[in-house]
Amino acid sequence: MPRLLLVWLINTAALFAIPWLLPSVHFSNLFAALIAAPVLGLVNLLIRPLLILLTLPVTVVTLGLFLFVVNGLSFWMASGLVPGFTVEGFWPAMGGALLYSIISWALSTLLLEKDDEAA
Repeated sequence: MPRLLLVWLINTAALFAIPWLLPSVHFSNLFAALIAAPVLGLVNLLIRPLLILLTLPVTVVTLGLFLFVVNGLSFWMASGLVPGFTVEGFWPAMGGALLYSIISWALSTLLLEKDDEAA
């Protein structure tokens, strides 16, 4: 259970850092970021696979680059579900999804690898 809490905090920190890097993504407060992290996880778990399946022909033709669009749509959809989390359009959603992936990957690599070595 502590690892799940750490992953949630890492994802929340990554989400909360995005407005400083991308001014068209906003959080009204820290609570919105705390809620947005699991909502984004649920969107990625439940809806993103369906979007990938529906857009598979386009994804194959673009050699997988269309997955960036699917990630951006998932990010934008999560912002529509969480009050206090706003993304001002499609391109900011694409940038936010890319930044979110990079920041959460970097933080997970730094923090979770040390946790795995201790176990």
